[in-house]
Amino acid sequence: MPDHRKLGRELGLFDTDPLIGAGLPYWLPDGATVRHTLEEYIRDAERRAGYRHVYSPVLGKRELYELSGHWSHYSDDMFPPMELGTEPGAEQVVLRPSLCPHHAVIYRSRAHSYRELPLRMAELGGMYRSELSGVLGGLTRVRAIQLNDAHIFCTLDQVADEAGAALELIRRAYEALGIAPARYRLSLPGPGGKYVAAPGMWRRSTALLADVLDRSGLPYEAEEGEAAFYGPKIDVQVADGAGRESTLSTVQVDFHQPERFDLHYIGPDGARHRPVMVHRSIIGSVERAVAHLIEEHGGAFPAWLAPTQLVVLPISEAELEQAEEVVRRCEGLGLRAELAGPERGSLGARIREYRLVPYQAVIGAREAGEGQVALRLRDGRRLDPQPAGEALARIGALVGAHGTELWDAA
Repeated sequence: MPDHRKLGRELGLFDTDPLIGAGLPYWLPDGATVRHTLEEYIRDAERRAGYRHVYSPVLGKRELYELSGHWSHYSDDMFPPMELGTEPGAEQVVLRPSLCPHHAVIYRSRAHSYRELPLRMAELGGMYRSELSGVLGGLTRVRAIQLNDAHIFCTLDQVADEAGAALELIRRAYEALGIAPARYRLSLPGPGGKYVAAPGMWRRSTALLADVLDRSGLPYEAEEGEAAFYGPKIDVQVADGAGRESTLSTVQVDFHQPERFDLHYIGPDGARHRPVMVHRSIIGSVERAVAHLIEEHGGAFPAWLAPTQLVVLPISEAELEQAEEVVRRCEGLGLRAELAGPERGSLGARIREYRLVPYQAVIGAREAGEGQVALRLRDGRRLDPQPAGEALARIGALVGAHGTELWDAA
C-alpha cells in the first residue's frame, strides 16, 4: 500500500526538517515541477471556464475575520494575532485561515451591475491552519496550505447552474489526473454552536445543493456535522489504499458572508440586490492533491504531470551526440527530458532506474544513423523505431491533451 510520505522522499519530491517545523514541508525540484504543472493546469481550466484570477495577501486585520465570522466560529484553528507595535491598542493582524473574506472585500471594492454576474473570482493562494501536532502528516495535513480556491458572485437564479458547472470542472480534472471520487457527500450542520444561527439560510442553501446533485445525476450521502460554519457544502471524497477518506474538492453556497460584508449589485430595476457567494475548489489543497496523486499512481504520474516526461538512452558513447540533439528538440517542444548516458550503467540498469518515466527513447547505432528513436512506454510496450521528430510531436500532442493514455491508436 503506497505511502506518499515514504514515496515522496524516495522520489525526491518533498521533505521536512525540524528546523523549519512540523506541518511545513518543502518541495524539492521534481516535486516543485509536479506542483507547478498542476497549478498551471488548474489556472488554465479556470480561465477557459470564465474565471478571473486575483492575488490577495496572506495576512489580514483581526477585524476582517471578526466581520466574516471566522473569529467567532473558527478561531481555534487560527494562529494567534500578531501585534504591530508595542503601544496599547496596537493593530493586530492574523495569518488567514481562508481566502473568502479577502475575495468578498475585493468584490465590494467596485460597484457591480447584474450584467456582470456571475462574476467568477479565482486564486491559488496561501492560507494557514493551526493544526495540532498529533494530526500532522506528510502533505495531507499541513499548517501552510496552497489552496485552489474560487468564489462566484451571482444571483439566486444562477446558483444551480454555477454549482453544476463547478462539479463538471471537478469531473474533468479528476479524469485528467487519473483519479476517481470515492463518494459525494452533502455536508450538513450538526449539533453544537460552531455554525451560524440562521435556520432559514441553512434550509435554502441545503435545498439548492441537493437539487444540484440530483440534477447532475450523482449519488450522494447526507452527513451531519461536516458543513462549513457559514453554510452546507458538496464534498468530493477520495480514499487511500486503506480506505481512509479525505475531502479533495468542494462546492458551497453561502448567504452569510454577502450579508456580513454588505455585498450588492445593481439589478435591472436600478435597486441594490444581495448576491449569493458560491465557494468552489477543483482540487482543494495542492498539498493534499499531490499526496493523493503520489499514492494513487505510486509515483508514475500521468505523462503531462510527470517531473521527467522522457528519458533519452543512448546505448553507447557513439550515440551521445544524437541523444543530446533529441533532448534539445524536447526542450524546444516544452517537454521535460533527461539524458541518461552509458556512464550511468548498462542499458538494462538505466531502463530500470527510469521505470517511472512515461517514455524512454533508446538510440542505438541504427537509430542514430537514420535519425530515429525506439520508444519504450512505461506500461511495457515497445514501439518500432520511428523518426525522432514524429515521435516527439506525438508525445507532445498527448501531453498537451492532459490525458492518461501513453499512446493512442492512430
